[in-house]
Amino acid sequence: MNRDLRNQADAIISASIDAVLPDRAVRRALETFAPGPGRTLLVAAGKAAWQMAHAAVETLGAVDSGVVVTKYGHVKGEIPGVTCCEAGHPVPDENSFAATAKALDLVQGLTAEDTVLFLLSGGGSALFEKPLIPGDELQDITRQLLASGADIVEMNTIRKRLSAVKGGRFAQACAPARVYSIVLSDILGDPLDMIASGPAYPDSSTCAQALAIAGRYGLELSPAARELLGQETPKALDNVTTRITGSVRELCAAAADRCRALGYEPLILTDRLDCEAREAGRFLAGVARTHAGDGRRLAFVAGGETVVHLTGKGLGGRNQELALAAAPGLAGLENAALFSVGSDGTDGPTDAAGGYVDGTTLADLQAKGVDVFTVLQQNDAYHALQAVGGLIITGPTGTNVNDVAVVLING
Repeated sequence: MNRDLRNQADAIISASIDAVLPDRAVRRALETFAPGPGRTLLVAAGKAAWQMAHAAVETLGAVDSGVVVTKYGHVKGEIPGVTCCEAGHPVPDENSFAATAKALDLVQGLTAEDTVLFLLSGGGSALFEKPLIPGDELQDITRQLLASGADIVEMNTIRKRLSAVKGGRFAQACAPARVYSIVLSDILGDPLDMIASGPAYPDSSTCAQALAIAGRYGLELSPAARELLGQETPKALDNVTTRITGSVRELCAAAADRCRALGYEPLILTDRLDCEAREAGRFLAGVARTHAGDGRRLAFVAGGETVVHLTGKGLGGRNQELALAAAPGLAGLENAALFSVGSDGTDGPTDAAGGYVDGTTLADLQAKGVDVFTVLQQNDAYHALQAVGGLIITGPTGTNVNDVAVVLING
């Protein structure tokens, strides 16, 4: 491993994530928050829910009551007046359902004088859930979607129709109280009805689209689930004000700024990377090979969210798979590295945020008897990268604004 490049990669990752932590963003959004004369309640859902709620209560001083539901390991302490719950992601579990039931109980019987401060971040589709079908069936459909390679918009188009809180239905449950929604975006283009499946935003997707997605991926659905896909979601909500804050654009800009500070010439290739993780890795390795002989210190930044089509039963995530797929293309380059990381600090069902590879990685893997192409077919990037020190582990970060991949060429 090229230790200098790895240290620089770690510095870029740290600076990028620090720049998109939600604390300052939540405080900015609350500058225009004007609660009504009644009670002020807080509901936060998503991977960044605890961090957002903590910042909100610090800013406001107090709330009358609240519920936070976030991923396991993401609660960092008590928040005054707020019940903090942890639950399953990317597949909802019984704790998801129980925590969401607490939030729904909290907003029952409100009046027009009450206000619900709703803090939403990516991951909420699994964490914030009251299914309209049996929980085990919803879990099975979620697993089918994850294995199919469906993108996040397609997944949420299906999931919101199987839920009592998604697709604007949570805002309906809060009525006539006002809902002030602060959203941390984790979806390309920031479509508010798709982030965490839009619990407090009118749904733009249609039944026809949902049924087409089910057909495209051959989803196995019960008659009840298929019937729900044919029922329309709310198309208008008159009790909601929404503020969007944080996005993958900021993540990419922060990565580019840190690269520049380290002496690289950065170029943001895209903040809408949307393809198979393996293809993205191979493409970015090709960029590195093209420019490795230029004699300049260059950094190429790509943000977005790739997908993984499951062909095996190994352990990994899209960022780890992207990085590992780049290793053959980087092989033998003494001055090039690539890393890809999820801003939330978790990549797939692992404790890693992503992966790092450079020109030595392929040879190091081969020396250990690891074949990259076999590993990718098995979707086992975690163990391969672990064997050569290529895992990036940050722990839960408290934010969630997609992923960033960076190619470094050190002259």
